[in-house]
Amino acid sequence: MKVYMKEREEICDVCHKLWQRGIVAANDGNVSARLKDGTILCTPSGVSKGDMKPEMLVLLAADGTVISAEEGYKPSSEMKMHLRCYSEREDVNAVVHAHPPIATSYASMGKALDGYYMTENIMNLGAVPLASYARPSTDEVPDSIAPLLQNHDAMLLANHGALTVGETLTKAYFNMESLEMYAKTSLYIHLLGGAPDLSRERIDELLKLRENVYKLPGRHPGYVKYNKEDQK
Repeated sequence: MKVYMKEREEICDVCHKLWQRGIVAANDGNVSARLKDGTILCTPSGVSKGDMKPEMLVLLAADGTVISAEEGYKPSSEMKMHLRCYSEREDVNAVVHAHPPIATSYASMGKALDGYYMTENIMNLGAVPLASYARPSTDEVPDSIAPLLQNHDAMLLANHGALTVGETLTKAYFNMESLEMYAKTSLYIHLLGGAPDLSRERIDELLKLRENVYKLPGRHPGYVKYNKEDQK
């Protein structure tokens, strides 16, 4: 299918990177992008992201109705989550759901990522919250992320995985990569004995740089701590 071929190829490129980097396995995860006319391209159910091809992608209306799909392909069962992102955020044009191993381990332990150790994480994503547990493929999933969407471009899904959004497909994917790196570095810091957060003065300086100098896109929660046991 040659409709939206450039966008289809871009989604497949992201799918291949997710699989190559071990952020998804088997048929895990799903990717979507909102097009300029308001329609949505999404990955189909039951296909490895490593094997994704442009013609496999499904074209949806804004309400999730299938506009076109090759025979044998249907939308991912998690599209309800993607549609909620688009309906809640006009600035979001791409959504990535994956199961990055270390970030998902934090999610399965019931822990948000809210350590303020690294300048890049503080400026880029900020603290990453944990959405409450929800049964996969049900309305519980979009309902669980809705309270977090207005202030975050990345979130953990309890016992499930992670979700990132972006104004572009590249940004949504980069947010997923950054999230897993944040989780990995946080794990290493813990294994090495732990480290304190940067001072509030330095954190505030970095947040001002984000806003006034680097002018980074997307939503940022500012300074917030989610893990109660870490709060002083």
